[in-house]
Amino acid sequence: MSNILSKLIIVFALVFSAFSCGQPMQKTNNNTSGKKETKLVSIPGFNADSAYYYVEKQVSFGPRVAGTEAHQKCAQYLEEKLEEFCDTVFVQNFKARTYDNVTRNGINLIGSFKPAEKNRVLLMAHWDSRPFADHDADISKRNTPIDGANDGASGVGVLLEAARQFHKQNPEVGVDIVFFDLEDWGPPTDLNIYEEEYWGLGSQHWAKNPHVYGYDATFGILLDMVGAYNPTFLKEYFSKYYARYYVDMVWDRAKMLGYDDVFINLDGGAVNDDHIFVNKYAKIPSIDIIDLDAGSENGSFFEQWHTTGDNMEQIDK
Repeated sequence: MSNILSKLIIVFALVFSAFSCGQPMQKTNNNTSGKKETKLVSIPGFNADSAYYYVEKQVSFGPRVAGTEAHQKCAQYLEEKLEEFCDTVFVQNFKARTYDNVTRNGINLIGSFKPAEKNRVLLMAHWDSRPFADHDADISKRNTPIDGANDGASGVGVLLEAARQFHKQNPEVGVDIVFFDLEDWGPPTDLNIYEEEYWGLGSQHWAKNPHVYGYDATFGILLDMVGAYNPTFLKEYFSKYYARYYVDMVWDRAKMLGYDDVFINLDGGAVNDDHIFVNKYAKIPSIDIIDLDAGSENGSFFEQWHTTGDNMEQIDK
């Protein structure tokens, strides 16, 4: 399995094994016979075709912008997939006011494994897509909603495949998969408005009003823009600020697996993303696995970020 989506799920699996038993993937103990006993942790499989299909299916509905038919159809699809794989599913309808002072209807979707288990891991992605291509080179397209194949759908695709594998091979810890809505309705670039709270509206609502009263998790991992060709996952600034231990844990696991060409041991920039609000309001130490390119001409992100070019052609199966 050489593709990037497979690398992500293997790293997840090993992080879970370390968290659940407090040991590396393989551990050795002395038994009564004096011989060394080896315990192997079984790593779930991963089907790249399946993950790719989940990304493609989301994009097939059209831009997933709140208030549109495509948004409603995709929400229904994601809910059905979570119900197929997870033990419990929550649909969190909410209202949030966007930068233009319009109140919009959002839908957060949560799938849980072992909901009664106290030791929990939180996995996150946003499922909405940008309502305007404000970074498009073609000025005439800058009010066009985007497909968001990488920016949004890729993280959801990985987590749906993770859910499918968890369903087959029941993780030892509780796992909650949250798909946030209204992450990408921040103001267009030409307005020069940089208020943090105008972004991540779904994660702000969930962090202040979790799907279960008093919800807590040991740590959280957010996936954003994880599906493009030749990604570079640098150590994002706010992830290190709020959850340095878990950044190091994930990157160390990736290095152990030989994936340090993707999970690069370098500091990246600061990204205003959903994990900030989960850290600030829910107080769950959370990190962002996000494709960062310090040399990019598009805000340190992949070339097609917030353009009409963020389509299935950008996704590396």
